[in-house]
Amino acid sequence: MTKSGFVSISGQPNVGKSTILNGFLKEKVAIVSRRPETTRNNLRGILTEGDTQIIFLDTPGIHKPHDLLGKIMLSQAQSALMESDIILFVTEKNTAFNKNDENIRARIGEPNKDKKVLLIINKVDKVKNKKLLLPLIKEAQSFYPFDEIVPICALKENDIDQLLNTIRSYLPEGPFYYPEDQLTDKTERFHIQEIIREKILEATYEEVPHSVAVVVDEMEEEEKTTRIYATIFVERTSQKAIIIGKNGEMMKKIGKLARKDIEQSLSKHVYLDLWVKVRTKWKKDPNAMRDMGYSD
Repeated sequence: MTKSGFVSISGQPNVGKSTILNGFLKEKVAIVSRRPETTRNNLRGILTEGDTQIIFLDTPGIHKPHDLLGKIMLSQAQSALMESDIILFVTEKNTAFNKNDENIRARIGEPNKDKKVLLIINKVDKVKNKKLLLPLIKEAQSFYPFDEIVPICALKENDIDQLLNTIRSYLPEGPFYYPEDQLTDKTERFHIQEIIREKILEATYEEVPHSVAVVVDEMEEEEKTTRIYATIFVERTSQKAIIIGKNGEMMKKIGKLARKDIEQSLSKHVYLDLWVKVRTKWKKDPNAMRDMGYSD
């Protein structure tokens, strides 16, 4: 008999949800940035080992939305909570149990014997005195009747492996939903778009936060090279100038960083052609949202 289940990785922005997913799969399938609200789409990471298959749902951070994009991200996060057998409620000491966490608690709803909720206190490596975690754990016990409270550092393989063992202990019996060699439900184009967006966030950290979207317009497969043509969308002309940079230097940097990761992902030489276009207020435009792959 096999065991399988859907596990949502939920929490407010920037608590390390994507880092946890990449740790589970031991491969980078979700982009990571110091910027909050980096994850925009529900992303399924599939881990099949022996007689168990876990479908992890990496979700956008749950927070108060400010535009149509935010509303769609919130809707996706909510749908992941609804379809999960197990919820990993990820938080960290500096933001634990604030209004955002209270909002997530409300969305999880009342305890349900068919849905397990584990509290994951991440980034404990940043807590110099581990005794400071004790009041946090005590507060957690009154915050929600969690099935388990697990302090971790998502960057430590041993912590991730122990958390995986805990998750497996709660998995229900069930069939495999995906082929055993499948790692994610997203397309190659999606991952390329996300790699480019990650490099933009890295290179323009302060100047261009979340007004950027990336669309792969065309991919041409040749014997030794994959040619990729992609458009970077921003909301203002000033943001376009930042991404291009003086004498095109910023664009060259973004392209170089992205091409390196894409080549590693495709195991093939890549020619990457990037263009920047302004699409005013695209985060509030339903048609633009659909064109860029963001839909409810």
